Amino acid sequence: MNRGVVSYIFYFIVYLTAQVLLVRNLVLMNFAFCYIYIAFLLLIPLEISPILYMLIGFATGVTTDYFYNTMGIHTAACVLITYLRPFIVRFLTPRGGYEQNVEPTLKSMGLEWFIVYSSIFILIHHIALFYIEASEISLFFFTFGKVIMSSLFTLIILIVTQYLFYSPRKS
Repeated sequence: MNRGVVSYIFYFIVYLTAQVLLVRNLVLMNFAFCYIYIAFLLLIPLEISPILYMLIGFATGVTTDYFYNTMGIHTAACVLITYLRPFIVRFLTPRGGYEQNVEPTLKSMGLEWFIVYSSIFILIHHIALFYIEASEISLFFFTFGKVIMSSLFTLIILIVTQYLFYSPRKS
């Protein structure tokens, strides 16, 4: 089996385990929620096949829905961001393009690019997740507040984990 595939299976298990066992209870004032599991989807190399990427997003969402006892909310949000990633990455691509098999990590892409890239996908994910969950137009502004606060919370935790676990190797 390819070493890269094994490492991504490991990341899948680590991020989902962290989400279910640790981060699930990390809530600020019952208003801001952290969904760190989407970092797994954001950090997959940019050159992956869109169909395979959507299948991975589906598997990630279904697994999260199973542990959260939700009925497809996380799956819908994950499939949406995996569907939109090629279009958004094309928009974010610099004039010279990207290196071959580059992973969109903070270390490889830089802080500014990573914040823009992550923020877009976290915001899309959270909009889909919270508005599907709310399913009422009367909760629009309350849900919008949850989306913004949860997106900021998730982004901060994602950046902290990038600095802690994806720091540059010392030679």
